[in-house]
Amino acid sequence: MRIVDLLHKQGINLNFNPNTKEQCINELVDLMDKTGNLNNKEEYKKAILAREELSTTGIGDGIAIPHGKTSAVKKASLAAAICKKGVDYDALDGQPAHLFFMIAVPDNNDNLHLEVLARLSTILMDEAFRTSLIDCSDKEEFLRLIDKKEMEKFPEEVKGELEMNKSGYRVLAVTACPTGIAHTYMAAESLESKGKDMGVSIKVETNGSGGAKNVLTKEEIANAECIIIAADKNVEMARFDGKRVIKTKVADGIHKSAQLIEEAISGNAPIYHHAGGADSSEDVSNESVGRQIYKHLMNGVSHMLPFVIGGGILIALAFLFDTFNPANPSGFGSGTPIAAVLMKIGGTAFGFMLPVLAGFIAMSIGDRPALSVGFVGGALASAGITFASAFDPKVPAVSGGFLGALLAGFIAGYLVVGLKKLFAGLPNSLEGIKPVFLYPLLGTFLIGVIMLFINPIMGSINTGITGALNSMGGTSKILLGIVLGGMMSVDMGGPVNKAAYLFGTASLASGNFDIMAAVMAGGMVPPLAIAICTTVFRNKFTEKDRQAGLVNYIMGLSFISEGAIPFAAADPIRVLPSCIIGSAVAGALSMAFGCALRAPHGGIFVIAIVTNPLQYLAAIIIGAVVGAIILGIIKKPVQK
Repeated sequence: MRIVDLLHKQGINLNFNPNTKEQCINELVDLMDKTGNLNNKEEYKKAILAREELSTTGIGDGIAIPHGKTSAVKKASLAAAICKKGVDYDALDGQPAHLFFMIAVPDNNDNLHLEVLARLSTILMDEAFRTSLIDCSDKEEFLRLIDKKEMEKFPEEVKGELEMNKSGYRVLAVTACPTGIAHTYMAAESLESKGKDMGVSIKVETNGSGGAKNVLTKEEIANAECIIIAADKNVEMARFDGKRVIKTKVADGIHKSAQLIEEAISGNAPIYHHAGGADSSEDVSNESVGRQIYKHLMNGVSHMLPFVIGGGILIALAFLFDTFNPANPSGFGSGTPIAAVLMKIGGTAFGFMLPVLAGFIAMSIGDRPALSVGFVGGALASAGITFASAFDPKVPAVSGGFLGALLAGFIAGYLVVGLKKLFAGLPNSLEGIKPVFLYPLLGTFLIGVIMLFINPIMGSINTGITGALNSMGGTSKILLGIVLGGMMSVDMGGPVNKAAYLFGTASLASGNFDIMAAVMAGGMVPPLAIAICTTVFRNKFTEKDRQAGLVNYIMGLSFISEGAIPFAAADPIRVLPSCIIGSAVAGALSMAFGCALRAPHGGIFVIAIVTNPLQYLAAIIIGAVVGAIILGIIKKPVQK
């Protein structure tokens, strides 16, 4: 058991300032209580005082190591404190104590407190080391100093740990974001980097757009102390049954990696008990309703995006390679052989958008049995079947569109959850027919009937929204461009950004291509504004920031807003308002210039298929320059 394994930041006080031994013990007990490893603080304090009555634990050389072994302790731990002025602790040498380590050990551990005492005494014999600890003003540095000294004094033990880590890691993690492009890997890098700084071996599995990478093995999971799940979509959780698991947002993996690792090694993380079969993704019973809905929605969106992007860009290319024929305006995009081929392929891919969205939302809620039910619901939303059109072929279908598919996915998922509960009492001999017969048959029938009612309602809403957008005048469209463009910079790929992007992709299906143009312009501005600012206002950034700024040129041109996240996280008060204003300007100008985009992604690489491409470039450049100038003005110079 290493000292650094027993110490945690919440149990360290580097500005300890008691006046008496009694006050010193009281404050150390309070510090120990903050670690969460005590059942009863008062009983633990009694054990400490009982030990002090036998003889003082002020061992001299400015060190005091009070300790107590009692059932009031949940788990062995240490509290540490530094008192620079010193305090009279009745030390054996009569000198004031500056360095305090309080030991807490459960009474079922016979000799652990003696082992910890011996270990502390060994590393604290070095006067230079004691001085470095007393002069320390940073908790992470305090822990690093102790870790380094332990490695020096106990090299054989460290060698054994390294051998163990060849086949195992102390902490495991899984990162995943809805698009699987930026946040997934940024969270993984942050956790790995912070783990290295803290001396904690960690392996991170990334569930990105290209599939799961660095996948955790059964042996690694079995040997790990804790698993961190930093994800905004469901990940496969059955493998973690019985392990300590921390579930949080992917953004916390980026910004709160140190806290997550500390909690993981503290031993206080809850033990995860998986509910459902092995194919289940995640038990969300402890999550808020809002977060559950968001994760289900993002699960559908993450699977939908490849179809939308691939199909949408091919459709846009079909228009690029076609020639407009006034005699047949409805055939534009299929007038030439190459355009017709691109339109067919792209249209087929784009046609999967709504079924895939609904299917994977449903699967996120009801697991695999809900996938087919959701697909059918999404397809029926796209087809627009109603009671009237079903019984009278002359009555036109009313497409439920994006909103209809969205609703179909949630209804299908909860339908299957309800069917599972309904058939839970069937004999075990019939277990095998549920997923292959009962769920698909009843689920498909019920979602079909429900969609007959939903499509007319959703169709009317879609028609109203489309009509309102088409009837917007110049001023109204500019205002919409300001709102959507600004939203793309609010959280750089987070929920607000995704809401604006979803509105843009949904508008593509309704034929409102100017909205998508404003959305993409707004999303390209943040990294470009950062890149320009680091280039022009060099004295406002460190050398490392300026190097990262160059990468943001590429990310901005590629429509990857997340490139600005590290800068926004480091200085949100200045970076976020600058980027939001720049993005809003770009969105407004895109609308004012009448730019339209039929592709949902691509950045600079699809500029050729944008209506009014030069004006569109101007909108993006102006927005980026505005954001860069505002940031350059309000950001303070770096202190050399």
